[in-house]
Amino acid sequence: MKVLKFGGASVKDADSVKNVANILSLYRGEKIVAVISAMGKTTNALEKLLSAYYYSSGDIDEEFSKIKAYHIDIAKGLFTDSNHEIYSELENIFAFLKTKLLLPNSDNYDYEYDQIVSIGEIISSKILSAYLNSAGINNSWIDARAVIRTDHIYREARIDWTKTVELVKDSMQFNHEKIYVTQGFIGSTAEHITTTLGREGSDFSAAILAYSLNAEEVIIWKDVSGVLNADPKYFDNTIKLDQLSYHDAIELAYYGASVIHPKTIKPLQNKKIPLYVKSFTNPKIEGTIIRSDKTELAIPSFIFKMNQVLITIASRDFSFIAEQNLGDIFYKLSNLGVRINVMQNTALSFSISVDWNEKKIPELIKLLEKDYIIKYNTNLELVTIRNYDNETIERVTINKEILLEEKSRNTIQMVMRDIAIL
Repeated sequence: MKVLKFGGASVKDADSVKNVANILSLYRGEKIVAVISAMGKTTNALEKLLSAYYYSSGDIDEEFSKIKAYHIDIAKGLFTDSNHEIYSELENIFAFLKTKLLLPNSDNYDYEYDQIVSIGEIISSKILSAYLNSAGINNSWIDARAVIRTDHIYREARIDWTKTVELVKDSMQFNHEKIYVTQGFIGSTAEHITTTLGREGSDFSAAILAYSLNAEEVIIWKDVSGVLNADPKYFDNTIKLDQLSYHDAIELAYYGASVIHPKTIKPLQNKKIPLYVKSFTNPKIEGTIIRSDKTELAIPSFIFKMNQVLITIASRDFSFIAEQNLGDIFYKLSNLGVRINVMQNTALSFSISVDWNEKKIPELIKLLEKDYIIKYNTNLELVTIRNYDNETIERVTINKEILLEEKSRNTIQMVMRDIAIL
């Protein structure tokens, strides 16, 4: 049994959905679970709709109409029969969403996020499942919220592994079906309240299902040929990594490599399930395999995180930043859900680099300023290099000012900004 995960780019339009069907046809006769992300940039669009709903930052009807029209257009490119049941299913989903948007919002943004943004995966998986059946690729649609059990931490829900394994095995027995189609990114509480597993969490969903079903392998289908040593958006002459150990994959994911979600590797490593990253545009070529191989990453790998904020926290009375202060700082970070990308501690200050968030970061700074002296810089970039040398450092620091640097045996992290050239 194999788990295949398809990201948003692989189902962004009607032709892409047809391509996914072609890929699945390569596995005819095999037991497959297909995990589907929201189509194209739907998650971003739903986040914009949520902002209009929760913060009154835009036109709700306009954002809603754009999302609905996008998906109806894709359906029209797949189903010429206007009476096909998919259209009534989509109408029901959008009617549910519209009703939600007419209700007063709660005082919990993360809760509202999970109820609204999760709709993207429901829609995409419904469309794909219906198209596969119409194309003779029989499958059963499974609601991931019925099988992935979580706690109540909205937007970063934690898995109840015992219950999830039980539910997955009960729901996906492959007695009659060869293919199940389900969603990434989403789960639910014991009370059937929708939760999400973190941004880009569909990879993690695939790993959860693979762990629960003792899968033979997991394949993540991307718009790249495999795991590259750098993001081609920021780096020329990238190199595909043919294989990675679980250890190196976790390290790269932790530092922000966009190809793999950071939580994906652990459940696979626990059961020694190999993970393949392959190209949905060239499905027959070799991708990257991640497994329990001891081979160390031989070439430098670069991870770029843009739109960083460097915050330096110092005591008001010239006293040391000690354990008690750090405990207080980490408590505030945790409460706001702000993740540290790199940190540095000196006798009198503590510096962190975090992703910019227009809601959370100003609130964090305001909280910290009550007890500490705060200095911060915005619009920075964080570059992480695994297996660095002087040449690789020089390559990424041309015309850059380094504001913070952390170096270990294998990894260097640098928070930088452009030097103004007159």
